[in-house]
Amino acid sequence: MNVLSQPLARPARPSTLRHAAFVLRHNPVTALAAAGAAGLCLVALLSPWLVPYDPVASDVSVALQAPSAAHWAGTDQLGRDVLSRIIAATRLDLAIALSAVGLSFAAGAVVGALCGYAGGRLDRVVGRVVDVLMAFPLFVLAMALVAALGNRVENIVVATAIINLPFYVRFARAEVNVRRDAGYVEAARAGGEGHVGVVLRFLLPNVLPAMAVQISLNLGWAILNAAGLSFIGLGVRPPTPEWGILVAEGARFITTGKWWLVAFPGLALMLAVLCFNLLGDGLRDILDPRMRT
Repeated sequence: MNVLSQPLARPARPSTLRHAAFVLRHNPVTALAAAGAAGLCLVALLSPWLVPYDPVASDVSVALQAPSAAHWAGTDQLGRDVLSRIIAATRLDLAIALSAVGLSFAAGAVVGALCGYAGGRLDRVVGRVVDVLMAFPLFVLAMALVAALGNRVENIVVATAIINLPFYVRFARAEVNVRRDAGYVEAARAGGEGHVGVVLRFLLPNVLPAMAVQISLNLGWAILNAAGLSFIGLGVRPPTPEWGILVAEGARFITTGKWWLVAFPGLALMLAVLCFNLLGDGLRDILDPRMRT
């Protein structure tokens, strides 16, 4: 049999899981951030079983106690266990951030991709609307939306999704605009694929890896936004455990030396934002098919 007549075998490409393991193994910062983000999600899921005390039950007999063996993060002015409230707040803050970013990503990616593909008047109108939204300070815009809609959790999610929406619209619009005349897009159109199918099946999957960094960054910003709204009294209402509320309540006691009321909730907030921010670059390397060599 002639060996030359046999088709050449293509080199095997590593699977996504193997490539992710390779990236995490050679980037300890990304691995640490991924472990932290996974730990936060695990704490959020298991928070009802992890809290050592009822996070809303008060006991004034142990109010304002420093960290001890009984209360690892101390107690607040009403005798509530600070650690239990931090753990319970993890579920609420992550739920708000994930819901808001998921909504803004889904809507922004589709709208931006369709505008970038269609061009013309639709692209110009949506571009001007996005520019107007970006002209406002985003936190001030979130404050105005929550003040108008009411400070319920659902409205906080909507407000956070709206202020994150311009990032995905602009990103998807720019990326699709560059790729809309690519060879594989022309081949799809020549094969009878409709315009919407071209956008959803061929263009969007190619820009998703590039948007992974923005998704991770927006998760951190969404957590900060929810905590900031609660800190100024426009977010979640007390006594619901939430990181911004915990910091706001503890800030009144800093001058009296009750440092743990601010230190531990602030540390949890800082670590959550840091993990999601550092995770972005690693997600880009994991999801980008060009990195799988």
